[in-house]
Amino acid sequence: MPLAIPPAAAIAIVAIVVAVLMFHRIGASDVCNANEAVEGVFVQQMVEHGKLLFPLENGSIPMYKPPLFHWSAAAIDYAAGIRKVTAANLRFPSALYATAGAILAMLFAYGILGIEGAILAGLVLAGSYQYVILGRFGRVDMTLCFFETLALFAFMRWLPRDSTALASRARVEGNVGALYLMALAMALGVLAKGPVGALLPGLSILIFMIVERRWRQIFAMLDPGAVILGVVLASSWYLACYVGGRYGFLDRQLGDENVGRFFGSLGAMSPVYYLKPILLNSAPFSLFIPVAAATALSPRLRRALFGELDAASDSAEASAVSTPRALTAVRLFAIFYFVTIVFFSLAAYKRRAYLLPVWPASAVMLAWWIRSMPSPPWRRIATLSFATLCAALAIFNFVYIPALEVASCRNDSYRPAAEEIARVVGADEPLYLYGFKEELAPLLFYLGRDAPMLTGRLGDAPPGYIIVPASVWKKREPEALDLEPVLTSDHGSRHLVVLKHGKSYASRSFP
Repeated sequence: MPLAIPPAAAIAIVAIVVAVLMFHRIGASDVCNANEAVEGVFVQQMVEHGKLLFPLENGSIPMYKPPLFHWSAAAIDYAAGIRKVTAANLRFPSALYATAGAILAMLFAYGILGIEGAILAGLVLAGSYQYVILGRFGRVDMTLCFFETLALFAFMRWLPRDSTALASRARVEGNVGALYLMALAMALGVLAKGPVGALLPGLSILIFMIVERRWRQIFAMLDPGAVILGVVLASSWYLACYVGGRYGFLDRQLGDENVGRFFGSLGAMSPVYYLKPILLNSAPFSLFIPVAAATALSPRLRRALFGELDAASDSAEASAVSTPRALTAVRLFAIFYFVTIVFFSLAAYKRRAYLLPVWPASAVMLAWWIRSMPSPPWRRIATLSFATLCAALAIFNFVYIPALEVASCRNDSYRPAAEEIARVVGADEPLYLYGFKEELAPLLFYLGRDAPMLTGRLGDAPPGYIIVPASVWKKREPEALDLEPVLTSDHGSRHLVVLKHGKSYASRSFP
């Protein structure tokens, strides 16, 4: 069923659809989520204060993710001449990586499935609720997703077609650029979120090579130059932390975020936590992906579903999806899907967003699954029906997700309170926090400055201004008679009181 427009134009149209979904009203919602706000504070430190390597939250807390996402945000702001971090430009890197990931998936699908498969892969990502909502979220997850996907696709670009013979020198050298690209992508994955950025695609590739009995090609893949490039780049920020004596960054990133995640220091969660996200994160696609993955791995299931579909099938369309190259690719993607789920199921601390990296590869796998219908009439019906479903879900995402973002933050934003505080407290006057039991990054993001947390008796606070929850001030007022309320801020669920202790010494600094 040939298209009436050139393949490049078709891919461009779907890419524009994805970009619109990502950027439409991207800054309409305030930064209310604590996880997003934490990243926003670190981006502020880079963009507004030039602290590119070792930014601190509130002057003391080291970042717990490597800085590639934050560097991406800073680079975009620098190129655009932006010197103030907002909700919109905090989220721009995720939206760009999401759009680029969709283009990457479509280009790869085009190479193994043809233009219809490429369009279906792009439409799957446009219709995926999880892919779109995390593409509009200012965190590291989409950055990691892009580079893990790039690593898998680069590996497939390198992989020799002959699975039994040793990769010839000419074949390996002819695709040596793909090996370097894979090493670069895995290293950038590490700089996006930590060792998992290389571990998951690397482990999936290793299992794939063993299952496919490509023993000798495992060693052919380990090009010394590519390995050195990957190791040096992946370790660069960690070495900078070590050489610079910033051991707190290493402890938090490697100790808490990695060792702690698998040995319980972050808290234990149910091992079946991912059962619901696997099936319902982006239904109905999330229901289809396990079936498509099982089909890719099981010849018996492929025969049961599609019959003897091979290169001698009844049409060029059918043979396009049954080539050894297509089957090899989807088997790798199926392994990556299951490895990712099992890996994070073993972790003590879990988030649904950890499953995001499976989406681009799974989109290609779903396109292959739909296009594998052996009968041309059924194949056309399945393709059109699936494309229609994708388009309907994309429209839903376009309307619903921005509205949900705004509604979920409407009564939970610190922005109005921070704006009021800025009118009362000078930029050079000491400002402190007291009595908060929650993550304060959403408040710090809108304050745009550090505000050290005080402990002990409120009455012992140093000269300056102190922000306290209204409920805390009500209890502590009798012990702090020297403190004068100068602002009461009530917005939605946020009720704050700003206290003044003595005169505010704008020319002095306090710890």
